[in-house]
Amino acid sequence: MSLTLTALLGAVMICTALLSGIFGMAGGLILVGVLLALMPLPDAMALHAITQIGSNGWRAILWIRYVRWRSVGAYLSGSVLATAAWATVQFVPDKPWALLALGATPFLARALPASLRPDPDRISHGLAYGAACMMLMLVTGVTGPLSDTFFLGRAEQDRRQIVATKAFCQVVSHALKFVYFATLIPNSGSVSIGLAVMGVACSMLGTTLARRVLDAMTDTSFRKWSKRLITAIGLFYLAQGAWLLISGWMNTP
Repeated sequence: MSLTLTALLGAVMICTALLSGIFGMAGGLILVGVLLALMPLPDAMALHAITQIGSNGWRAILWIRYVRWRSVGAYLSGSVLATAAWATVQFVPDKPWALLALGATPFLARALPASLRPDPDRISHGLAYGAACMMLMLVTGVTGPLSDTFFLGRAEQDRRQIVATKAFCQVVSHALKFVYFATLIPNSGSVSIGLAVMGVACSMLGTTLARRVLDAMTDTSFRKWSKRLITAIGLFYLAQGAWLLISGWMNTP
C-alpha cells in the first residue's frame, strides 16, 4: 500500500471513529466498505476488527460509568455461542453478497414485528440478538442496524448509555471476529503491524474528538440522525453490492 493511500486510509479511520463516537454506529459500516474495496475480504475483516477494538475499547473507557452490565452479559453470551457454532461452518461469502447483506440489514431490522422489538434489559432478548448480530458480523464484518435496534430498544435510555453499552459489547464481538478470521479460516491474510498500530491510533483519536459532540447533543437529535445515517449507508451498500454482482454476471463467459 502506497504512502498516499495509507495516509488517506488513516484519515478515513479518524472520520469513521468520530462518527461512531457520536452515534455509536455507522462508522464501522463505512470503514468496512472502504477496506473491502482495498483488500481481500479476510484481510479487510482482520484489520477492521483491530481498528474497531481500538475505537470501541476507548469509547467504552470514556463512558464506562454509563454501561448497562445486564445488557452486556446477555448480549455477549449469545455472541460467544454463535461464534462457537459458526466456527464449525467457516463460511466466507463473496464480496458482492457480503455488501448486499450489509445493505439489507437496516430494512430487515425495521420490518420486525412489534412482538420482536428488543428490550436490552431482558436476558432472552440479549441472547437472541447477541447470537444473531454475531453471525451477521462473521458474514459481513459488522453487525449494522440489527445491533442498533437492540441497543436503541428502550426509549428511557439516554444516548451515553446506548453508546457506552454497545461499545463494550462491540469490543468483545470484534475480538471474536478477529480470532475467527485470523485463525479459523484457512488461507486468511495477515495484517501488518504498522497498519494495525495506525488503525488503533486513528480510531482512538476520532473517538476522543467525538466526546464533546455527544455531550452537546440531545437524545432526540441522537435518535433521529442515527436512523437517517443507517438508511443512507444501507442504500449505498445495496447499490454497490448489486453493481458488483451484475458486473460479475455480465463478465462471465
